[in-house]
Amino acid sequence: MSRPIVVGVDESDGSLAAVDWAADEAALRSTALRLVNATRWAEHQLPAIRVSHEDRAGQAEGVLGAMEERVRARRPELAMTAEQIEDSPAKVLLEAASRAAVLVVGSHGLGSVGGFVIGSVGQEVVADAKQPVVLVRPDHRDDAHAAPGADGKREVVLGLDVNDARNELMEFAFDYAARCDVPLRIVHSWHDPFFHHHRAAGDGGSNAQAEVASALSRAVRPFRDRFPAVQVSEESPTGRPAWRLVEAATDARLVIVGRRLAASGSHIGSVTHAVIHHAACPVAVVPHR
Repeated sequence: MSRPIVVGVDESDGSLAAVDWAADEAALRSTALRLVNATRWAEHQLPAIRVSHEDRAGQAEGVLGAMEERVRARRPELAMTAEQIEDSPAKVLLEAASRAAVLVVGSHGLGSVGGFVIGSVGQEVVADAKQPVVLVRPDHRDDAHAAPGADGKREVVLGLDVNDARNELMEFAFDYAARCDVPLRIVHSWHDPFFHHHRAAGDGGSNAQAEVASALSRAVRPFRDRFPAVQVSEESPTGRPAWRLVEAATDARLVIVGRRLAASGSHIGSVTHAVIHHAACPVAVVPHR
């Protein structure tokens, strides 16, 4: 069997949404689902509300049991395991992610502009995971990950930099769109100082725009050939990439962004960081070299 889908669980509403998303993804991939809960939350709690080891273990057991029942009701055919692990949340999730196809985590709330609040644990996991991480917000539409075609073909959005087009991102995006039978919208937003030169020359920037569109088409073509059934649209608007992606993902099923695997230290790029905090749909962060 292929690698499982792993989902981190706790008592939050975001965790409920993450478990639903993860169960559906495991079903679509015909793979197993693994639920994990980190019981050593003391360092992440205020002193006034810290609980004993025994209480934490009991809470974890109750949470895992409730989540297992939720998955069985939703996807009774799934093979599933559930574990409570005595360690810090970030360490538990990163270790689980190393043996997963995808790690799914929930947001613990919404920001003032409607995006994610993922906290220090979520930030660390996204920055350090070697496998794709999907962030699911508490109020995501329950039909957004339903059976293929059942939700009106809501599209997947991929943010792609044609100057650094990575196969990992396109592989993830095309594979997801193919399995879910939904359209794929690829967005490369750009700002080129030569654009203003073109405008001054009287062509309105059409040459620069055509060059960018051509580069995007060349980058995507091999994956169009590999996934001929996927309906693909390509866009190369000018403007700030992060806000163009957030705008494109307003009613999307999933938005996909990349994160470079650094030789040392953790790093989330500015575009990915902005999309995580402002997108209105689940966000997949795909690491790449």
